[in-house]
Amino acid sequence: MKITFCGAARTVTGSNYLLEEGDTKILVDCGLNQGPTYCEDLNFEPFKYDPKSIQAVFVSHAHVDHIGRLPSLVKAGFLGTIYSTPPTKDFAELLLLDSEHLLGEEAAKRHKPPLYETPDILNVMARWQKRRYHESVKIGPFEVEFYDAGHILGSASILVKCGGTKMVFSGDLGNTPAPYIHPTEYVPGADYALVESAYGDRLHEGVDERKAALRSAIRDTVKSGGVLMVPAFAMERTQDLLYELNSLVESGEIPRVPVFVDSPLAIKLTAVYQKYAASTAYFNSEAVGLMRQGDAIFDFPGLHMTLTKEQSKEINDAPGPKVVIAGAGMMNGGRILHHAMRYLPDPKSTLLVVGYQAQGSLGQRLVSGEKSVKIFGEEVTVRAKILNISGYSAHADQAGLVKWVREIGPSLKKLFVCQGDEESELALAEKIKSELKLDVAVPSLGDETVI
Repeated sequence: MKITFCGAARTVTGSNYLLEEGDTKILVDCGLNQGPTYCEDLNFEPFKYDPKSIQAVFVSHAHVDHIGRLPSLVKAGFLGTIYSTPPTKDFAELLLLDSEHLLGEEAAKRHKPPLYETPDILNVMARWQKRRYHESVKIGPFEVEFYDAGHILGSASILVKCGGTKMVFSGDLGNTPAPYIHPTEYVPGADYALVESAYGDRLHEGVDERKAALRSAIRDTVKSGGVLMVPAFAMERTQDLLYELNSLVESGEIPRVPVFVDSPLAIKLTAVYQKYAASTAYFNSEAVGLMRQGDAIFDFPGLHMTLTKEQSKEINDAPGPKVVIAGAGMMNGGRILHHAMRYLPDPKSTLLVVGYQAQGSLGQRLVSGEKSVKIFGEEVTVRAKILNISGYSAHADQAGLVKWVREIGPSLKKLFVCQGDEESELALAEKIKSELKLDVAVPSLGDETVI
């Protein structure tokens, strides 16, 4: 079996791995390359393989850096089948449709044609089939099975068997324990593994610490009369926050303050979460128990969903204190920019960063302490407090990643570290080498290996 690292090698995004055995070729993920911009130049380059030659794509989860080039793949001639868990397919359709206009805008800035349009997305969905966890799929000599990665609803690690060899792709691994989904499922007995490393060089706060930090941020905002801005990814981060806020409000640990979810996409995605809400296949027993008792776990008094632009503008009329949760999570687009432009100069307000920030992104620059940033071409002075809670990341930290590798067991012959900034990949590789005494490689883009 030959593996080619076609993306997310010495970088976080653009997950894309080609597996070949004889004439059969399959992909694991086909993601968008992201960074300081929503869509990096690399996405406009041809694929490193002929899309017509690919028989199947197996998708770990629905984040755009794992699915965002699927419409381009279909547009370029892919005629095979796409497989994922049921929630991943449902999320993916919404995320791809939402991304289309952003990609179109960025293509226009580069004087290039759009990467794809709505008909290409519809063609993707027509080729997409749902498979449950542990429901295997056979494609030529490959047999593929999904394991619960515990990252977001429906996320999967992907076990590929071929000719007696087993290789597991971690996908994005969860920051266990997550608020309402199952913990990460380990995959023992693999011969080879590829592990993500987004947080391969650091440790998160614990669950109690992150909830306490959120509670403190809201209490401080109420005391100051300011605005708490939370740039949040529309999927999983927003729902995690709603779940925690629901708990804090109902327990009386925070004052009732207006909370605005100012993201049409997050609102639509939350409806998908609610679709699977009663399923123990995707939600943990605690969350299912709460819902069966009548607790709407993503809703609470004071919550406002602002779907339209008009509703979004009306947030400005609501006096402080208030909380505004809006995308994009790395502040490289979306409604959060309008709120940041308005409230970053306000010393009574706070920007609470709760997710991964790519190098060069506006969110990363604010966390790094920049006191003046450009938004919509205008210079904005930063007087607001900037807080960062890494414990809300849906990614496993270094300890979690090492544990996932350790749980594979003594069968593991070689490990590939991908899906992280180069510093993070190298730090995790060294940690695993020293602790687990494994053969570890950190591939570069385009590298090939035969196992």
